[in-house]
Amino acid sequence: MTEILWQPLLDGSSRVEQFMAALEPDGGRAFSGYEDLWQWSVDVPEAFWTALWQHADLPADGDPSPALADASMPGSSWFPHVRLNYAEAMLRLVDRADDDVVVVARSQSRDDVTLTAAGLRDQVARARAGLVREGVVAGDRVAAYSPNVPETLVLLLAAASLGAVFSSCAPEFGTQSVIDRWQQIEPTVVLAVDGYVYGDKAIDRRAEVEAIRAALPSVRTLVWLPYLDPASAAPNGAVTWADLTDRPGPLEFVRVPFGTPLYVLFSSGTTGLPKPIVHGHGGITLEHVKALELHHDLGADDRFFWFSTTGWMMWNLLVSGLAVGSTIVMFDGNPAYPDLGATWRMAEELGITYFGTSAPFLLQCRKEGIVPQDLADLSRLRGVGSTGAPLPAEGFRWVYEAVSPTAQLASISGGTDVCSGFVGASPIVPVYAGEISCRMLGSAVESYDEDGEPVVGSLGELVITGPMPSMPVGFWGDDDGSRYRAAYFEDIPGVWRHGDWITITDRGTCTITGRSDATLNRGGVRLGTSEFYSVVESLPEVADSLVVHLEDDEGGAGTLILFVALAAGGTLDDALTRRIATELRTRLSPRHVPDVVRQVPLLPRTLSGKKLEVPVKKILRGAAIEDAAAKGALTDPSALDVFVDVRAELTRGR
Repeated sequence: MTEILWQPLLDGSSRVEQFMAALEPDGGRAFSGYEDLWQWSVDVPEAFWTALWQHADLPADGDPSPALADASMPGSSWFPHVRLNYAEAMLRLVDRADDDVVVVARSQSRDDVTLTAAGLRDQVARARAGLVREGVVAGDRVAAYSPNVPETLVLLLAAASLGAVFSSCAPEFGTQSVIDRWQQIEPTVVLAVDGYVYGDKAIDRRAEVEAIRAALPSVRTLVWLPYLDPASAAPNGAVTWADLTDRPGPLEFVRVPFGTPLYVLFSSGTTGLPKPIVHGHGGITLEHVKALELHHDLGADDRFFWFSTTGWMMWNLLVSGLAVGSTIVMFDGNPAYPDLGATWRMAEELGITYFGTSAPFLLQCRKEGIVPQDLADLSRLRGVGSTGAPLPAEGFRWVYEAVSPTAQLASISGGTDVCSGFVGASPIVPVYAGEISCRMLGSAVESYDEDGEPVVGSLGELVITGPMPSMPVGFWGDDDGSRYRAAYFEDIPGVWRHGDWITITDRGTCTITGRSDATLNRGGVRLGTSEFYSVVESLPEVADSLVVHLEDDEGGAGTLILFVALAAGGTLDDALTRRIATELRTRLSPRHVPDVVRQVPLLPRTLSGKKLEVPVKKILRGAAIEDAAAKGALTDPSALDVFVDVRAELTRGR
């Protein structure tokens, strides 16, 4: 048996136990445990989501019946008669008094900021009034090029209260990354910072803001937040954040149909431009209440932290902690500055009860011999969350040896696509070393073999066989739904194929062992290949390029390899290698800089012109060429041969 590292008390105190207890007399049945509850939630989704709706008691109008009017995938229809507003659900701040602190924000750019329940509501009302003065109406897009700070949260809630659609990019994103995303949704208002501090480095973003503004003719209002330098002058024609929020206003909420767009999150851009994934008010609100209350067991007594930037869906999940009454802890900066103990010490200083981070961060702490419980008093910590990459068994054991012997470790996996997790943890199931504890309620997760059949105990494709309320409303601008269908439902009609390899055990736990498609995952952040190509191939010397990521078996950063085919007569020298690195770092992010740049004579493409990242990766991992790709589908069948030689070089270099 796999080692059990944590056992639940099962004393009836957890919120999921209370949820089950309330269900049993009403439903006339008794649940034998979590697995039984999960099975019911996916077998009878309408009953489960109706019960959750009643349990959440969200502010809303209309009849919640039927909960699931159409179970088609894609095209499911949830709560068609309900009207609600995400911001109203968040600002209800259940079980919190007006003078309770509900937001704590720490930053390496400025002093701590705290907001009480009354203070947060006032800030949202003021920002809402400012947006109205700027002409924002329902359906307009409001965007933020700003970090994980209260102003970004306030703008999200203010926009949502009006029925406007929100989107954010972290200011570490280069200009091309931002433009590629926001040109698709055409925001009318953009909040932007002048820069930020990361560790001991001041990063000026004024030039990037001007370039982004120039590339987006839809922007009527630039809202300027002098974050790096409070004295920095606003660009011509900009409105300062202080001006936007200088007047009080009514705190009102436009209740909208369940599937009305709330915000747009973007995929990493594996094929073509990043996909503009539209999430709805109702689906996000209900899913996040489920995840945070029933899976993470969060409530009004908790201080909830998850390290994230505004470019990652974990930020959206973090701020939804307000819906269950938790105080959310926002952090902006380098989590490893001045050392890897910094955020652990912050956990003590700010009284954090739930500490969320990425698997690579935990593994780096382990690698460097950090013992957080020796650096800080972590006695209040009852939960540790890990996501962004698979956490191996050694990482699990390190948490229980070095962080806390009693906190529940929740390794979760999901995605931007649903803005939540498919698989994760529950307060009523054990934690096994190296295994994700369970499939999440209402998530019909299966592992499919090559024949499209569900398997237990062996590796398969992670698929979702039933609808979830937080599945995308659609993709922005995808009027006929073709791009959305192609993203998830093209391979197995009526079934969501997510692009991960998963093994589900007979006890309901699971392990995820990486991507089954071309998306890169580096340092817990997924990187899209198309973004690499648009930058690298803009250099005149580069004729073609292809990038692959070889994951580290230990769960570390792995090796990012960029292959380039150069223009006639070109040679890859140190100067060109440095230029490639500089362009990627400047226009995208430091995470995009490859570990290895290798020149090849030509790169493999299909007859329809698609690059073959996955077959190249398979060859580098040891597969024979004939097992990796059908040569007849290539424009030049010899293009894959060179990668066998590269594999040999990589093997010798270890």
